[in-house]
Amino acid sequence: MAYYLGIDVGTGSARVALVSSDGVLVASHTHDIQTWRSPTDARIFEQSTTDIFAAICSCVQAALSSANIDKSAIKGIGIDATCSLAVIDADGNPICVTSGDQCGQYGDRNIVLWADHRAEDEAGLINQTGSVVLDYVGGKMSLEMEIPKILWLKNHMPPEKFSKCIFFDLPDYLTYRITSSFARSSCSLVCKCSYIPPGATPATQGWNSDFFKATGLDTMVENGYSQLGGALGEALAGSQCAQGNLVLTAGLPVGRGLTKEAAERLGLVEGTPVGSGVIDAYAGWIGTIAARYATPGQPNQLSPTPTLEESQTRLAAVAGTSTCHLIQAPEGKFVPGVWGPYKNALFPGWWMNEGGQSSTGQLIDFMITTHPAYSELQEIAKKENKSIHTVLADVLDRLLLEAGTSSLTRLTKDLHLYPDLHGNRSPLADSTMRGSIVGLSLDSSLGDLARKFNVTLEAIALQTRHILDEMQAHGHHIEGIYISGGQAKNAPLVQLLADVCNTPIILPNNHAAAVVLGAAMLGRFAHEMAEDLTLRDKGQGFQTQQEVDEESQRIGSRLWDIMAEMSLPGTIISPAASDSDSKLLDAKYRIFREAIEIQTRWRATMEAASQ
Repeated sequence: MAYYLGIDVGTGSARVALVSSDGVLVASHTHDIQTWRSPTDARIFEQSTTDIFAAICSCVQAALSSANIDKSAIKGIGIDATCSLAVIDADGNPICVTSGDQCGQYGDRNIVLWADHRAEDEAGLINQTGSVVLDYVGGKMSLEMEIPKILWLKNHMPPEKFSKCIFFDLPDYLTYRITSSFARSSCSLVCKCSYIPPGATPATQGWNSDFFKATGLDTMVENGYSQLGGALGEALAGSQCAQGNLVLTAGLPVGRGLTKEAAERLGLVEGTPVGSGVIDAYAGWIGTIAARYATPGQPNQLSPTPTLEESQTRLAAVAGTSTCHLIQAPEGKFVPGVWGPYKNALFPGWWMNEGGQSSTGQLIDFMITTHPAYSELQEIAKKENKSIHTVLADVLDRLLLEAGTSSLTRLTKDLHLYPDLHGNRSPLADSTMRGSIVGLSLDSSLGDLARKFNVTLEAIALQTRHILDEMQAHGHHIEGIYISGGQAKNAPLVQLLADVCNTPIILPNNHAAAVVLGAAMLGRFAHEMAEDLTLRDKGQGFQTQQEVDEESQRIGSRLWDIMAEMSLPGTIISPAASDSDSKLLDAKYRIFREAIEIQTRWRATMEAASQ
């Protein structure tokens, strides 16, 4: 039996899974990773590549040990990670990104996490350029992307230190770390680093020199983009690393597989194929979107095996700390405020759009833990040996009984939450948006906490509808939402999503493992492609971008076939709101949209008064 290793680096932990060729998760292990916050600046989130790699090594060894599988049975490795900015020098040493005298010195805090919002001014400057690059990120570049963060570092780091930095989106750093190849993934470059792939537009392709000059990053142009992996078709200046100028679509084999040093640290075999990585949400798309599904109570009646063409009607909602909404199409669809369209983000020739909510799981936790009744909630949960969410559900059931209704929507009909406490990612693309709540009373009881918990779930669902509405207004046709991540276990939220969006929700067979399963699928794809390449080129790997592009066209939809083969059947949750509740939810959606208009108007009023 062949096994494939999926490596997933999320916001708070690293996870590794051993997966068989039929999609069964054989073993899994998770290890926390450290995040540093600033005591004086809530925008700051930093991590360490040293810490993350140590966590990965621990997870791999633990998973192999628990499964009692010999390392030789691991045939391929796939990687995903958050879209965070990792900074090293040309020798691989970590460079500190912390503000102050440490910035640019050697030090382990060398990752600007995706959630870090320090680059607000830099993003504002970039968005004033009017560059064609902005057309491919929904019209505005988010401060969560890599170029604003790189510009922030340029503005806060001595020039001689900045010039020595090599910048990676985290998935690409990890493939570099274990293969010594500087090849970059199309997913990271196109989605987060302002790279426009050939054929996306006649006006420009690759790195856009006018854009970098306009933003003050002209040294990138002068150095042949060596700090970003090199210019397509040119050697990477000062580097002997393999594949320094190559851009690989998802899962294509990187370099010659695991280096000897990495294999020893991980406890694996040198040369094991490593697939080109993807951003974690995109691994969630890979791990869910090709699944068949059954109706509850009818587990043996499965939907047909989907084709790649059908993927354009399936939206993946990868819901953890934040939520990403991913859908692809055979042609580019420009949706204002929604990232993309990204050509070749996963499949050659296909375009991806990515909507998102910057804070969802994080929002739910915040609303619960900051309420005066939180300690009471914890005490009850401990006493009754229940989760806090189960206790809140019990409280809501009691409130329904007292109110003489069976509808949570009616119970909280006069309580309205606008959820952008950490800014709006989509479809407003406005990091200055903030949360609001209307309907407060002098109530600090556990019942009040339960009501606010319910209305928080409503707000997340209402904002999801806003994103879907904008996507469909600009050409997408969505027939199902495939949800994964920690929030997929939140049954009330899942049903609200179905009811508010009036769209079926498909729960994967293993929602908690969808992302790492997607990574393992990339590992299998890398193994198959590496074997094929070995037969044809005797293990030399890709040498030119033309070889990469020709191979991508040759293999066509093979990755999709692997996804379909390894995706175990899920379950469909259909909309079930009563006519009365549907009317109330529609009314809440209109109020939700009005809340945006009010906040925008109020901010303009206060700005004018401040002049």
